Amino acid sequence: MLTVTELRAAVEHRLDEAGRAWLDSALTDAAKSGPRPDASGPARWELDFASAGRHVRTPQPATMTGRSAATDRPANDSPAAVAGPTPADGPSEAASRAPGGPPGRDHPAEQATPTETIAADHLAPHDLLDAARILILHAAGADAPTVARLYAHGTGAERRAVLRALPHLELFAGADAVPLVEDALRTNDTRLVAAAVGPYAALHLSPHSWRQAVLKCLFTGVPLTAVADWERRAQGDGELGRMLDDYARERTAAGRPVPGDLDRVLAMTRALPGAPRALTREES
Repeated sequence: MLTVTELRAAVEHRLDEAGRAWLDSALTDAAKSGPRPDASGPARWELDFASAGRHVRTPQPATMTGRSAATDRPANDSPAAVAGPTPADGPSEAASRAPGGPPGRDHPAEQATPTETIAADHLAPHDLLDAARILILHAAGADAPTVARLYAHGTGAERRAVLRALPHLELFAGADAVPLVEDALRTNDTRLVAAAVGPYAALHLSPHSWRQAVLKCLFTGVPLTAVADWERRAQGDGELGRMLDDYARERTAAGRPVPGDLDRVLAMTRALPGAPRALTREES
């Protein structure tokens, strides 16, 4: 995961002059005002957070070293592991809406299966917008009530950015944002689900909720690479192993394919804590 400094450098590298000027102004304002729990309306930086899609634009395609230009994914990676690019929110996704207004309708592109690692040398359009919003939340020092409000009233893209920002905020150490993660896991938006199973979920979700999150990813096709620290949490987890066995049997009985990632997780549930990682059938 990139540091905030690396994230800003990667974003600025992809923006045009106007975009960089907007980002600098937004971050400066966010740092000055911060959370305003007693304010009657949203802070200016919250408006910038909501309208970021109007300002975050890539002037030209990113240089893709060792990537397939046709698919915009790293060479040798499977299509299931890396999502194709999706367009950043534009004005049509309520970019001009102030936080606290009615939630917008997500575009179909928001349903694409993602990876949740933002690489320094490549930011897809949706990653670029997420990164800009993460930087704004970090600069403002957004606290738990603020991120809860932005999540509750945000579009799907804004909610995704809130979830992806959690490891960069001071509230990462506490469990106050768990309800946001659990809400995202109840949706069928795979980009939200993938954002929800990041480092914050790995640290704070209860064993039962985390097991359900893994099953949700398998069921919806979210790649295992999106689940932070899954090997540590799955290792020796007999209850998760039982749930995976039941799920595999149900899929087989219904004549449906068993997700390939299931075998990898199942192998870890059968490994003793502290033991070397067990090999899957494909690796052995």
